[in-house]
Amino acid sequence: MPSSTTVRNQAPAPAGRATEVAPGVHAYLQPPGGWCLNNAGIVVSGGESALVDTVATESRARHLRTTALALNPAAPHAVVNTHFHGDHAFGNHLFPEALVIGHERARTEMTAAGLHLTGLWPDVDWGAIELVPPQLTFTDRLTLHVGAIRAELEHIGPAHTAGDTVVWLPEHKVLFTGDLVMNGVTPFCLMGSVNGSLAAVERLRAFGATTIVPGHGPLCGPEVLDQVEGYLRLVQQLAAQGHRAGLTPAGTARDAALGPYAELLDSERLVPNLHRAFAELDGAGDSDPLPVPVMQTALGEMIDHHGALPCCLA
Repeated sequence: MPSSTTVRNQAPAPAGRATEVAPGVHAYLQPPGGWCLNNAGIVVSGGESALVDTVATESRARHLRTTALALNPAAPHAVVNTHFHGDHAFGNHLFPEALVIGHERARTEMTAAGLHLTGLWPDVDWGAIELVPPQLTFTDRLTLHVGAIRAELEHIGPAHTAGDTVVWLPEHKVLFTGDLVMNGVTPFCLMGSVNGSLAAVERLRAFGATTIVPGHGPLCGPEVLDQVEGYLRLVQQLAAQGHRAGLTPAGTARDAALGPYAELLDSERLVPNLHRAFAELDGAGDSDPLPVPVMQTALGEMIDHHGALPCCLA
């Protein structure tokens, strides 16, 4: 990622809060849900608890821990990381009692990325972060039992990244999607696949969830999948038009009309999403990652398109 500095013109967002969405199942929400303000989950049953994701900074992770211990006095025995990004995983180290679980590619990607995210927003008070990648990995599916609650982990993608995991609670019809779904927030496919993200939407529909805990943004139901799909199809349409016209991804984004998706948070992500969509038009398969220099260029052009480093309120 490119490094840059910016002057923070807004105070950090308030700490997250837990909302019970089903018996023993709590969504830990961090509004408004933009860059590095992710959601997590706390599952409690029979005196046991587990987390779905952690959070970005030390102070936020300490608040998540306090919240989890208020719901269940015994510390969580497991943390499931839905993918490798630091906003979902940097807090892992503050749960030393927990076994960290994730897809095998999430471990590989997390180890390779390290703490690089902190360099993009140097004005954020990240605290003393220690990287703890998944200690137990899987390839396709894994079942985690938290007391009487059955949590089914499934790899879907490549989509948002190459190693995305969803957590499905079938008895409660609650689905933790990680960043495969962001409600009111622009999807981000640079490190995954636009085609793969559309395939992921169809798989998510098939669960039959009544409650979706998205990776960012407010709680929602399955109707959010229409928003995600509509945006991704618009990205593909814009990419096809720009590609035919001989434009670059950044040039395509410059005059793009986002219609109903213009109000989504972090709309500047259009630029890296177009980079990924252009690559797929040029023959990249869903599992073919973009070269690191291309990703760096895409992120730099995103900043230029935005006119400044995107705002991070973590």
